[in-house]
Amino acid sequence: MERFQVTKKVGILGLLANIILFFMKMIVGIFFKSQAMIADGFNSIGDVFASLMTFIGNKIASSESDEDHNFGHGKAEYIFSMFISMSILVIAIKLLYDSVMSLINGNQVIFSISLLLVSIITIIIKLGLYLYTKKMYLKENNILIKGAMLDHRNDMFLTTGVLISIIFSRFEIYFVDAIVGLLISIWFLMSGVKLFKESYNVLMDISLDLNTKNQIIKTILKNKNVLQVSDVHSVSVGYKFVIVLTISVDGNLSTFKSHKIASSIENKILNKFDNIKEVFIHIHPVDK
Repeated sequence: MERFQVTKKVGILGLLANIILFFMKMIVGIFFKSQAMIADGFNSIGDVFASLMTFIGNKIASSESDEDHNFGHGKAEYIFSMFISMSILVIAIKLLYDSVMSLINGNQVIFSISLLLVSIITIIIKLGLYLYTKKMYLKENNILIKGAMLDHRNDMFLTTGVLISIIFSRFEIYFVDAIVGLLISIWFLMSGVKLFKESYNVLMDISLDLNTKNQIIKTILKNKNVLQVSDVHSVSVGYKFVIVLTISVDGNLSTFKSHKIASSIENKILNKFDNIKEVFIHIHPVDK
C-alpha cells in the first residue's frame, strides 16, 4: 500500500503547486503580453488536470481484487496516464498554434521584473517537484508518478525558455518569445506521444520483455526435475504480469511430486521477480 500512498502524495502536491502557478502566470502573462508566459500558464492548468488524473487513477488502482476484477485494478494507472498524455498533446497543439500566430503577427512582450520573478519562482518549485517525483518513480516504478515527473520536468524547461525570452525582450528582441513557445510545443508533443505509447502498450496487453522472459526460463531450468520449458505466455495487469507456461517432467513421477515441483517454481519466480503477480504452470509428463 505504500506505493499508492506515495502516488497520492505526489498527486496532491502537484495539484496545489500547479493551481498557484497557473494564476501567477496568467495574470502577469496577460498584463505584460508575454505569449510564452501565457502558454506556460495554460500548461499549468493542464498540469492541474494531470495531477487530478494521478490522484483518481491511483485511488482506483489501489482497490483490492474482487469478483469482477480477479487480478485487481492495476490497469487504472495506465488508463489515467493515457488521459495525462492526451492533455499534454492538446496543450502542445494549442501552444504550437499560438506561437506560430505570435511569430506571424509580431507580438511584442512588455519587459517586467514581475515576469522574471514568476519565471524564477516557477523554475525553483518545479525543480523541487521534479527531483521529488523522480526519486519516488525510481522507488515505486509507477507510470502515474512518471507522468507527473515528466510534467514537472517539461515545466522546468518551458519556464527556463520563457525566462530567456523575457530577458531578450529587455533588449527589444521580441521574436524569441514566439520561437521559444514553438520549440516547447514540439518538446511537449514528443513527450505526450511517448507517454501515450507506453500506456497504450500495457492496455493492449503487451508481453514481458524478452530479457525477463529468458531469466524466468533459466530460473525454472535450474530445477533438475524440469526437462523443458515451453509455451511461455504473459499478460500485463497494471505494472505487473501474469505468466502462463508449461513445464515437461518425467511422466513416471507421482501427481503429488509433479505439483510440488510446480509450486516450488511458482514461489521462486514470485520471490525473485517483483513485476510478476501470478504464475500458472501446466505440467506436461513425458517419457524420459
